[in-house]
Amino acid sequence: MSIRILVCDDHEVIRTGLASLLAGTDIQIVGEAANGKDALRLAQKEKPDVILLDIRMPDTDGLATLEKLREKVPESKVVMLSTYDNPTYVARAVALGAADYALKGSPREDLIATITAAAAGESPSPRGELKKVASTMKIRQLIDDDDVPLTQRETQVLRHVALGLSNKEIGKSLEISVETVKEHVQNILRKITVSDRTQAAVWAVRKGLV
Repeated sequence: MSIRILVCDDHEVIRTGLASLLAGTDIQIVGEAANGKDALRLAQKEKPDVILLDIRMPDTDGLATLEKLREKVPESKVVMLSTYDNPTYVARAVALGAADYALKGSPREDLIATITAAAAGESPSPRGELKKVASTMKIRQLIDDDDVPLTQRETQVLRHVALGLSNKEIGKSLEISVETVKEHVQNILRKITVSDRTQAAVWAVRKGLV
């Protein structure tokens, strides 16, 4: 049984390279897109098992496209493709429902394994960046440090803030409303006596929370 995939990347050389890389495997490319608009159109037409989606593209970026794909073709798994191992990108991909996050320079066998696992609905590789960041985001351990005056939920929200997520993305990740996120963020800023999210992120890093 072949795995049907859609490849979305604005660089033709990447699309061609992926086609060559996957030749002779059980993975069949059923469409190629150079931008988010075409990716949405082809995804709805082809209903692929997996969508390989570049994270940085002209017109609509990959993360905005990811959000739309999860709404329009929720049965298709989305694997983000990136040149950069950027924890903020990974965290945002997690929050918006990506199945995994692969680097463009990954070995052939790793990329095939990632696509196969995503198609099967399996968890991301425990060695991968997405798995590590997702685990950090979801931890709700008790904080023993007396210098951290936050509740478990506030600590969880702060981790998301430190990873660069917006209130909307935090709400999606934690399945709470944007208004609730805003309330938590205000409480966090007040409790740790900082004036903005950047200062809160620095504070979280210094405390070892991310």
